[in-house]
Amino acid sequence: MAMGGLSSGGAVSDMNVTPLIDVLLVLLIIFMVIQPTTPKGLDTVVPQPPKDKNTNQVDSRVIVVQVLNTGSVPTYKINDQAFPADQMASELTKIFETRQEKVMFIKGDPGLDFGAVAQAVGFGKQADVTNIAIITPGVENGN
Repeated sequence: MAMGGLSSGGAVSDMNVTPLIDVLLVLLIIFMVIQPTTPKGLDTVVPQPPKDKNTNQVDSRVIVVQVLNTGSVPTYKINDQAFPADQMASELTKIFETRQEKVMFIKGDPGLDFGAVAQAVGFGKQADVTNIAIITPGVENGN
């Protein structure tokens, strides 16, 4: 009896493990393929300060959307020209429809509610702007 039990245990150890490894490798490949990609955030583009700090060079290709803190309703400007909030998306669409580089910068007043800046980002997304950057005080000062 003792030998019968020993021989059945030996049969288990003589089992071929190659099919088991093959199945594990196939499962590994399947999990690698169906793994969801990492969610991608917004791409950022930092405006470069002018080489000569004494001159104010205005590039006509640069689009800066300013969000001004004017009370309960923020004021929106595109390159120093004010527009009502309901016309912002259409104006940005007009500007970017013929451009190949779709880059927009957003500059908000200090103490402004972030919802107004987020709304400006939304205007850019409605106009199919691919790169939206936020100008911070450090970037504006050239740091």
